[in-house]
Amino acid sequence: MITGIIGKKLGMTQVFDGEGRVIPVTVIEAGPCTVVQRKTRQNDGYESVQLGFGRKKAQRTGKPLTGHFRKAAQGAFSELREFRVVGEAPPEVGQEVRVDMFQEGDFVDVTGHTKGRGFTGVVKRWGFRGGRASHGSMFHRAPGSIGASSWPSRVIKNMKMGGHYGNERVTVLNLKVVGIQPEKNLLLVRGAVPGARNSVVLVRRAVKKSN
Repeated sequence: MITGIIGKKLGMTQVFDGEGRVIPVTVIEAGPCTVVQRKTRQNDGYESVQLGFGRKKAQRTGKPLTGHFRKAAQGAFSELREFRVVGEAPPEVGQEVRVDMFQEGDFVDVTGHTKGRGFTGVVKRWGFRGGRASHGSMFHRAPGSIGASSWPSRVIKNMKMGGHYGNERVTVLNLKVVGIQPEKNLLLVRGAVPGARNSVVLVRRAVKKSN
């Protein structure tokens, strides 16, 4: 059994449960993925498979990857990710992995890259209060003092300051699968997942919660 699948975040919407309550969900196009490579305990020391997702023109693929993709005989892929295999009968090279590997009610962990915000100040990056917004103030969105003069005469490590914000790999744990649409390869999970629309996400079976 494969522990995860590659997907694409399509956006957010809301659905209603059996009691009429509104549930916010994220729609993920999960798969179909193709097994490009299989790693075994005898050759590599562990059991896993490498999945390919998203089509890519063969003309834009280098020779090493072209030979790598040729083993699966399914064309070139834009994304390659590796997932562990648990249990017996792992999938073979060239076999497809679809969203029906999950069921409604399962719990999953979703990994993605957050939206990049560029260089931001301490108010947006760390939630600092800032100074007065009134006329004449010289302390609107400044961080305040960042160190002392006499001692230690330096800025200490891990001081919260302005800098690059966003574009970080983040994993959200224990999201419940609300619905599955196998004919459209869609997976509906409760809550928000990191990343912008059409960004690549990894959906794995929850590690810290039993399904």
